Amino acid sequence: MSNQDTKEPTLSDRTLQSAEGDISPEGQISKNAAKKAAKMAKQAADKAEKAEAKGIGQSEAKKPTSKAAKKKIEGAALIGIDVAKEEDFPGWYQQVLIKGDMLDYYDVSGCFILKPASYFVWETIQQWFNHKIKKMGVRNCAFPMFVSEDVLKREKDHIEGFAAEVAWVTHAGSTPLERKIAIRPTSETVMYPYYAKWIRSHRDLPLRLNQWNSVVRWEFKHPQPFLRTREFLWQEGHTAHLTEAAAGEEVLEILDHYAHVYEDLLAVPVVKGRKTEKEKFAGGYYTTTVEGYIPSTGRGIQGGTSHCLGQNFSKMFNITVEDPTVKGEEKKPPVYVWQNSWGLSTRTIGVMVMIHSDNRGLVLPPRVAEIQTIVIPVGLTAKTTEEVRQKLYAEIDNLVDIISASGVRVDSDKREGYSPGWKFNEWELRGVPVRIEFGPGESAGQFVTVSRRDTPGKDGKTTIPIAELSTAIPALLDAIHNDLYRRADEEFRAHRKLITNWEDFTPALNDKNVCLIPHCLTEDCEDQIKEMSKRKAEEDSGEPQDAKAPSMGAKSLCIPFDQPEGIEPGITKCTNPQCTRLADKWCMFGRSY
Repeated sequence: MSNQDTKEPTLSDRTLQSAEGDISPEGQISKNAAKKAAKMAKQAADKAEKAEAKGIGQSEAKKPTSKAAKKKIEGAALIGIDVAKEEDFPGWYQQVLIKGDMLDYYDVSGCFILKPASYFVWETIQQWFNHKIKKMGVRNCAFPMFVSEDVLKREKDHIEGFAAEVAWVTHAGSTPLERKIAIRPTSETVMYPYYAKWIRSHRDLPLRLNQWNSVVRWEFKHPQPFLRTREFLWQEGHTAHLTEAAAGEEVLEILDHYAHVYEDLLAVPVVKGRKTEKEKFAGGYYTTTVEGYIPSTGRGIQGGTSHCLGQNFSKMFNITVEDPTVKGEEKKPPVYVWQNSWGLSTRTIGVMVMIHSDNRGLVLPPRVAEIQTIVIPVGLTAKTTEEVRQKLYAEIDNLVDIISASGVRVDSDKREGYSPGWKFNEWELRGVPVRIEFGPGESAGQFVTVSRRDTPGKDGKTTIPIAELSTAIPALLDAIHNDLYRRADEEFRAHRKLITNWEDFTPALNDKNVCLIPHCLTEDCEDQIKEMSKRKAEEDSGEPQDAKAPSMGAKSLCIPFDQPEGIEPGITKCTNPQCTRLADKWCMFGRSY
């Protein structure tokens, strides 16, 4: 049935139905519920205006001088999340993950359980990334999780970067081990003795292996789900090449894949760049990175790194081949191979949640959502006959079949005993991108009512003829992804500030920005900048600030590949007023996770 053959359906605002089932027989909101909803909306609006006027939301704002209880969101019984993202970011983040059914806490501190919804995100990333790296000639493998102390300590600079975080096995049952065994914090020292065994000729190169595994880094800081955990999932690629050029080409190809994971799957913008010498991977030659940004806290966050290890590890583990340029009886020393390592972890999930989700719960980008569309029956009451109910359910099953045939992950919620309003709230908490409402009115008009999770209220609501579902729903999911990315990209760009005057640097940080400054790229200058940018928020405002964010000094995030204009070689000075050197590149600084 075409649009011309039907009367334009009227959209009912069923999203305001209470979780207790306060609805009228036609599936419309009752007068009593409407009054309550309107009152709560007004209270929320008044609260938002007051918060904005007072400047509330200055990054994970805790009040160290006050032990008063956190303010609760008005109407929290309806929407589930009872603290605002703008007022208590850590509390909000925890609730979103728990109530969104993404995660649960474990009885070992710093460890968390990934529930199916979050593990599906990781599986999607796995499948996408596996496809890309296998086309490059990378093969998956699995090495043991244990590494001897002798092997771990063979590369001094490398292990120093992880020393405080290494977890050790010291007993087998009640019997002490003769030598303690480490649980891998990363696998360079686990794998490379065997690379030396397997690589005998330049014809064995490149050797490209990857493993999907967990690693343990015994963090003593405050754990944060997905961002800072004692055990986490990742992939770690380890490759060996004959030349620096071949290694460098792969480093950038992998970095592009990481950027696409964020942009094409998670709808998250990132900046590609190179780490400074101070921030590069311990024991490596150079490190490239994708850097993200969390608007609510104004902090940068490292999204994934691709390292060129140079010949550091091949010299340590004696990974060599004969020089392929040798002719006849000519004698040349063996060639140390060039190596890379690269890794992407479940931190991706935390970044995605922090950027997109809101005070109603999770907002999942469609391409990684376990359920992309949920169909909910509406308009059924205690007076509805069983015949009418079953007929509507059969029509819903048909809708699910139509949508599923178009490649969309779809389900229906026909549970008895729960009102439509309660179901709406639950699926909003879980972040399902598209909700379809289908009742007697929709059945009669041969259309469905559709709500976008990323666009609240009537702006995100529309109707779609049933005949167009197979094309309209996939198109809508793509539109949601694009809009999520666009909004996040606009915000990130608006908070990347070009700073050439040091007096503007710390105030820009305190306004939740990352700063691009002309910089000399030396380590001692970075140390000075970090120290000089500490504890300035309190000094500038005279008000106590969050002890973790504004008091944190800025660190270099990356040297962006996309360099702005403005640095004149031999003329432009480093922005740090205590530094006498000339600027080399624009470097992005920020407070970070």
